[in-house]
Amino acid sequence: MAAVLEIRGLHKTYRGAFGRERKALDGFDMLVEAGEVHGFLGPNGSGKTTTLRTLLGLIRPDAGEMTVLGRTVPQNLPDIVAEIGAIVESPQFFPHFSARDTLSLLADAGDVAQQRVDEVLELVGLRDRARDKVRTFSLGMKQRLAVASALLRTPRLLILDEPANGLDPGGIREMRDLMRALAANGMTVILSSHILGEVEQICDSVTIISRGRRVTAGSVAQVLAANSTAQTRVRTEHPAQLATAAGFLIQAGATVDTQADQLLVTGPLKPADITRVLAVRDVYVSELTAVTADLESVFLQLTETAPVAGQARQVDESVVVAPEVPA
Repeated sequence: MAAVLEIRGLHKTYRGAFGRERKALDGFDMLVEAGEVHGFLGPNGSGKTTTLRTLLGLIRPDAGEMTVLGRTVPQNLPDIVAEIGAIVESPQFFPHFSARDTLSLLADAGDVAQQRVDEVLELVGLRDRARDKVRTFSLGMKQRLAVASALLRTPRLLILDEPANGLDPGGIREMRDLMRALAANGMTVILSSHILGEVEQICDSVTIISRGRRVTAGSVAQVLAANSTAQTRVRTEHPAQLATAAGFLIQAGATVDTQADQLLVTGPLKPADITRVLAVRDVYVSELTAVTADLESVFLQLTETAPVAGQARQVDESVVVAPEVPA
């Protein structure tokens, strides 16, 4: 697939009073392919918003190369800005305007047909509240209105920063379905979110940033597989036997994490081996389950161990499974 967005070696340092410097981006790389929903993840202060604002020409980088929709930015941003829809940080609207008036004004300013206003109101589930003033909207409804505004021009690239903020579970599911439908129709979506369970469900691929650097990237399945430790959850017929079972498994060469009601077994023993080792000693299992890593656990593992920007890189580059941007 063609790359819709490529970033290579992006640097940005903020300079404050008394000569203090904070390195927000430290050689950051990113690649997003056409027609996918791409999760852009990182802790607060990791550089996500700086990256998005830099892509949109709101911040000037110190160094690095960026290409969006085949054009180098920020130099060529005016030529492609009409093909990009974006929500970055908290959206602001005139409180005394209705939802329809707000979008109608934006449509006129962007030379968009008024028919499109009703279409995007329907898409984001605000058709029945179109005449209500924005000041009566909840945070979640304002998020829906922001997404509607980003969709007015039917962009090729949609950048959403925390679009599920303030939404209830039903609204989150509707937003998930909307993003999948947009991608199915050829739109590329970059989603920045802290709701990692949603990201795991909806995204085709992810990039994780920490302290201004990429720590991993690739398809969701690849990232999970590359950062998973094979473990087996073991519960015994009688919980009092857990300690005894742990001892037998350690003797057989396994590493065992003993918890209140279960054992987490790591090492050379396959599930059949675990059953055999315990059964011959009259210890019988009631549960034997392979433990698979989820995106939340991988995210915490990688971002807690990422190096401080400006220090020597200690992250294992083998976890980066996305193709590199060609030189």
